[in-house]
Amino acid sequence: MTKEMLVCFRTAAEFEHMTKAADKLYITQSALSKTIRALEEELEVELFQRRGRNVELTPAGEAFYRHVVRALDELEEGIGE
Repeated sequence: MTKEMLVCFRTAAEFEHMTKAADKLYITQSALSKTIRALEEELEVELFQRRGRNVELTPAGEAFYRHVVRALDELEEGIGE
């Protein structure tokens, strides 16, 4: 699991739309989807319920999202110091 994977996950969760999230990250929708799938495989859990390009967090995804946001905030704060 990399920081980039977590940033992709957070962005997809916040936009609830793969194409819009990919645009925000300056990557293709396909690359974002592959990254999310790799993260789900690593965690062995489904993080998103997919409805076309729209996505919604699963209960496991919601729990993971809270931790990811805190972890990335801490990293950014540490980098800032």
